[in-house]
Amino acid sequence: MIAIGIDIGGTSIKGAFVTDKGEILHRFSLKVSKDSPFEVEIKKLSDLINKEIKDNHLEGKIKGIGIGNPGIMDMDEGLIIESPNLPSWNNHNLKKEIEKHVGIPVKLNNDANVAALGEAKFGSGHKYKDLIMITLGTGVGGGVIINGKLFDGHLHQGAELGHMIIKMNGRECGCGRKGCFEAYASATALIKDTKAMMKRHPESLLTVIEKELNGVDARNAFMAAKRGDKYGKKLVNNYISYLGEGLLNYCNIFRPEAIILSGGVANEGEYLISRVKKYLAKHHYGMKGSPEVDIVISSLGYDSGKIGAACLVLFE
Repeated sequence: MIAIGIDIGGTSIKGAFVTDKGEILHRFSLKVSKDSPFEVEIKKLSDLINKEIKDNHLEGKIKGIGIGNPGIMDMDEGLIIESPNLPSWNNHNLKKEIEKHVGIPVKLNNDANVAALGEAKFGSGHKYKDLIMITLGTGVGGGVIINGKLFDGHLHQGAELGHMIIKMNGRECGCGRKGCFEAYASATALIKDTKAMMKRHPESLLTVIEKELNGVDARNAFMAAKRGDKYGKKLVNNYISYLGEGLLNYCNIFRPEAIILSGGVANEGEYLISRVKKYLAKHHYGMKGSPEVDIVISSLGYDSGKIGAACLVLFE
């Protein structure tokens, strides 16, 4: 059984043919412009899908197309209500348009949700029934898997894990509220903290690393900390406390078997994981006497969205 998984981003759309064993047979991609009309971009995407099916001799063999899209949607209808990266797509029916051009059934869900589903079925979460996946990137996204199935709340509008408050009246978040987990634990937040620390302490190793990397991203603080810089260590320790507090809340609310970390910050691997585990253990995984929660890194990486989107069809 084969499905097509589509992962829609702000600058590109990535797709793959995925088997029911989680194997990617073929990948394809398409650049997308936020200024281009929805109808133009969907026609380009549909034409590409049709071409890839034909070129790979898969006519009549595709069960369906699963799509992971950021933003607010009516999943059942396939309607995009608000797409933050592609505003010209707002109030357009993605499902019906692609079905019209391609003639294959389409299922739609949030990009973070489908990434979690991919990890649960074929990645780091395959041995767990209950898990949380957190993406630490430009924002903080996530997905919840309960008893092996995706949980996304009423009208599929839940599981916005980045927008739990961890500090009342704290930092302003892009969602309009203050003190969200995303405002402290995203890569964007870490970059802001790093720049602020550099401004206060230009003598730190952070300044040297900025020149080495030709800029500031989520790596700078960790690189400085690994080299023994006290300001880099302070940044990392602060970040671990922010991340840890958010994860402790998830432990208490869901009591999952595992939490999977993905995204740019998660590329720190064991250096990050070991510190997060230590923090969670120190705080008894949210409550004394409660079971430990495994903390693991995503194994599918950037393929999790495509594989997870295909899973919407393969395991419906």
